[in-house]
Amino acid sequence: MSPIKKIILLLLDGLGDRSYRALNGRTPLQAAETPHLDQLAGLGGNGLYHASIPGQCLPSETAHYLLFGYDLKTFPGRGLLEAVGAGIPFQDHDVLCLAHLSEVTVMEGVPILTGGRKDIEGSREELEGLYTSIGSFEWEGVTLQLHQTGRNDGILVLSGEVSPHITDSDPMVPNMAIARAHPVEPNPEPEVATRTAHALNAYLSHCYHVLNAHEENRLRAERKFHPANFLATQRCGRRIVQEPFADRWGMRGMLIASGVMYKGLAQELGFTFRQVRDSNDPGEDLKKRINMALTDDSHEFVHVHTKVADKAAHSGYPMRKQEVIAAMDRGLDGLVNALKARDDILVVITADHSTPSQSSLIHSGEPVPMSMVGHGVRRDGVKAFDEVSAATGCLGLLRGKELILSMLNCADRSVLLGHRLGETQKPYISHTYETFKITE
Repeated sequence: MSPIKKIILLLLDGLGDRSYRALNGRTPLQAAETPHLDQLAGLGGNGLYHASIPGQCLPSETAHYLLFGYDLKTFPGRGLLEAVGAGIPFQDHDVLCLAHLSEVTVMEGVPILTGGRKDIEGSREELEGLYTSIGSFEWEGVTLQLHQTGRNDGILVLSGEVSPHITDSDPMVPNMAIARAHPVEPNPEPEVATRTAHALNAYLSHCYHVLNAHEENRLRAERKFHPANFLATQRCGRRIVQEPFADRWGMRGMLIASGVMYKGLAQELGFTFRQVRDSNDPGEDLKKRINMALTDDSHEFVHVHTKVADKAAHSGYPMRKQEVIAAMDRGLDGLVNALKARDDILVVITADHSTPSQSSLIHSGEPVPMSMVGHGVRRDGVKAFDEVSAATGCLGLLRGKELILSMLNCADRSVLLGHRLGETQKPYISHTYETFKITE
């Protein structure tokens, strides 16, 4: 038997879903033609996974952070991860916040969200003037600098004596009122957080007045476009120095993904990042990424990511998600063949969260299916990879860091609890401890 040299985690972002009448009471995954995923389920053990606790709705960044075996108390925030991934200049004590242009309708002085990030039409270049017009602001020693990072995506950098412990202004649901920023309660720096919230509120009012009077919005009205007259903000963060993934789990990690946030996450956790592009062929994209993972000889842990199922769910059509899942499955033949031919790899297939195709929720809290395949992994009787079939598998329900601990175990990398070589207890067999030397 060959030792397990590599763990490949295939992460199908937003794969989990709910049942729909249009699919005869099935989820999109149940309804999709997935012969390769079904083969993988039949080759190993199956179960369900939730990166936190069932019922809790997780964003991708938090789910990935927990999945990689880290604690929520040290999560640095989505704003920080996006800023790092986009290469935005900032200092470690700065606060980073997601921001995007939105449409609001003001009723009795209260702005109501009537057009979100994706509703604002126009190319990046067409929106650039609006972003530039509100690019900088200062309030009582707090400096706010806005950087456009995508078509309608931005990072707001708050500098000075600032705190990330403030609430969001973006309700994320149409026809809800924009929220006033407040300090989060409780938090370790209440006075600084209060000042930061005041500065942000002053800036957002400034943004409304500038944008609402901007010539570009008059031109947008002539084109029947949504007015971009407000800047919505959410998910502030600040750098928290992270224990590198290799030190925490004893494996050099590589992350293969297309999104900027994953680049930031990889950099903060010490992964090698391989940025890839999404084409119109999800199966071919996945095939190429899996081939990168299979042929790599420099990392013991490779995270292969695709977000197409999540994006399809956000379209609001379960049958669209069904089609995308089937297209992804067509790219998994190489992975199936490799597992049948090799004993030195362990493969885990799962998702970070469920994304309902029809719901007012952005993500939902149902656990997602999971298969673990490799030499020596217990096999159960599950023959289909979906949310319901997986629930009958031998792996049960895993939560949080239980998944990566289970991967270490099945790869024969786990240490016996209580056995310690070196100064600190590690969850893996360490070979970097100080050796004993006989003295005279």
